[in-house]
Amino acid sequence: MSSWPDRFGCVAIPRKIKFTTAGGPRNPWDCLWGLCNSSTPPPKLDIGKRKTTMPDIPVGAQIFDLAFHPTSTTVFTGLLTGEIKAFSYDDQGAYNSKFSIRPSKRSCRGLAMSESGDRLWAVGKGKSLFTIDPNTGSVIETRKAAHDVAINRVKRFLPNMLCTGDDDGVIKLWDPRKQDALRSYTHHFDFISDFLWLEDKKHLVATSGDGTLSVIDVRSKKIEPFAQSEDQEDELLSIVAIKGGQKIVVGTQLGILSIFNRKSGWGDCVDRIPGHPHSIDALCTLPSSYPSSHSTVLTGSSDGLLRAVQLLPTKLLGVVADHGEFPIERIAVDLKGEGRWVGSVGHEEILKLTDLKEVFEDEDGDESGEEESSSEDEEGEEEKEAGLKMGNNERAKQKAKVRADSDSSDEDESESESDASGDEGGETSKPPAVIPDDAEEAVSGEQEDGASSSDDSDVFSEGKKRKKKKDLDPMKTIRRKKGRNEIDAEPSFFADL
Repeated sequence: MSSWPDRFGCVAIPRKIKFTTAGGPRNPWDCLWGLCNSSTPPPKLDIGKRKTTMPDIPVGAQIFDLAFHPTSTTVFTGLLTGEIKAFSYDDQGAYNSKFSIRPSKRSCRGLAMSESGDRLWAVGKGKSLFTIDPNTGSVIETRKAAHDVAINRVKRFLPNMLCTGDDDGVIKLWDPRKQDALRSYTHHFDFISDFLWLEDKKHLVATSGDGTLSVIDVRSKKIEPFAQSEDQEDELLSIVAIKGGQKIVVGTQLGILSIFNRKSGWGDCVDRIPGHPHSIDALCTLPSSYPSSHSTVLTGSSDGLLRAVQLLPTKLLGVVADHGEFPIERIAVDLKGEGRWVGSVGHEEILKLTDLKEVFEDEDGDESGEEESSSEDEEGEEEKEAGLKMGNNERAKQKAKVRADSDSSDEDESESESDASGDEGGETSKPPAVIPDDAEEAVSGEQEDGASSSDDSDVFSEGKKRKKKKDLDPMKTIRRKKGRNEIDAEPSFFADL
């Protein structure tokens, strides 16, 4: 593993949430990215201990996919060996094996549950679609040769409709009550990586390894997609919806999160968020009970880290789980995405369940504490500003009085000097003194500072009227700074002295 500056080139300060990593954490800053470049490694994070720990569930082979039961605490895993294993778990961290079946000798790549939880569908390299009873662990129905090549993904999106996608980019819609497929779409030419269902428009969004995503209107009988994006020049591996389904987040092979805005169309992404050092193979949303669930996603990367990332504005919240050096294949939240546990699977032959409640338990407390501290800071700043204003007013009054006295004394001295020089010089007369612009601006500024006092305003108004003189140098050719008692005079004035 390379050092953190080489992998990210930048760093960000995460929020104060608790997270742990199995087997002891690696350098926590290996999982972060941010907004500023730095050559000095940041301080280590304080990783808390989780109160409820679910031990890793060994399954004996690499896991390709997992699916949670919609109403009970049961999880199903599809393995490289073709087996499907089910486990039950509880809130205290205990688990038990329910059943293990092997409908095919080829690998099981995808699983999907029915809305009621009475059916489990499985697909894989054997090109078949299996229907399994999750209560008994028996195969109810087998659709052999459902595709011409290996099936990569399966998703149930309506009570009586599901979809499958294979390695050649072919998408098929199925009715579980019928033996044959309803429709087949061939607009993709590379593997289908993920599906997303948009309930409001009845649209099925598919991502593909050919660098495009497509939108299928399941109500239409056309075999052409409703819309298809431009080539993103990168493999699209995962997809999820945020902001109430108005924005779509797509994970790519290069570790970039591409943001699509449904109002702007499906032609191209509107934003690209870099930061992950490796590919983003899985995406999942947080349960709606968390305040930031509308803009926060869980990302599973091939570097083995399960991250919590807030989007719009972008902020890395922290690491939820660590699979070591093994890539993460799939992530999911139990109880239809509204549960307490998030399951993540990779290449290390274990199922990892992480308690989201313990990970984000301090989220509300931190926000309230930040608000209280900010309000206290604002009150303290207001008091300081009020004290400064009062002090400035008093100092302005004193300065105004001193300046008024000095101006009057200077004027008397200048008048007496002008009278004496006039008597000795005969016809030569002294031109009127010119007040420099800098002095006028200073006087006007002091008048504004002391405008709160009525006495000061009277003094400033009289001084302003008294000091208004005619400018003898309208072109401003002479810009020499004069002393306190200096005046402007022609050279002939001093000829007879």
